[in-house]
Amino acid sequence: MPMTVKKGDGQLTDYPKIPVIVILDRLRSAHNVGNIFRLADTCAIEKIICCGYTAYPPHPKLEKTSMGAEEHLAYEHMEKTSDAIKTCKANNYNVYAVETVDTAIDYRDLKLPGPSAFVFGNEALGIDEDALALCDAAVSLPVFGFKNSINVANCASVILYKAVELLRT
Repeated sequence: MPMTVKKGDGQLTDYPKIPVIVILDRLRSAHNVGNIFRLADTCAIEKIICCGYTAYPPHPKLEKTSMGAEEHLAYEHMEKTSDAIKTCKANNYNVYAVETVDTAIDYRDLKLPGPSAFVFGNEALGIDEDALALCDAAVSLPVFGFKNSINVANCASVILYKAVELLRT
């Protein structure tokens, strides 16, 4: 049977969201942010919170990479990542830092008991220390080579698809 490549986007405008919020802490690259917006839409997550100097719509570089996903996704901007985390926790979300800390849970062992938020940090600086201290736990991807981390958008892909696996009903 011949394979046919899907062309064009879906026709859905109202689709069930999974209870996941992505918090972006001081990401430098608007292209990475746009990639995460597109990813978040494909995973049907609830919302993105862009913190600090992280780009947010409208932004031409973000919009180029997101390919219009920002039009189908809830988002907001907050100056402080710690405020975004506190807001999520006040709404009964478990908050996970996606970070290379010694106590991090391997993403393959992650269990999500309910609504969850994931904090992705600056690739050079990591997650702000005050914000990191507010997280309920940390999760990481194993590394097998010299570098201790991968591109933040690639990392978000692994984590968000794991969340889809655990929370999509």
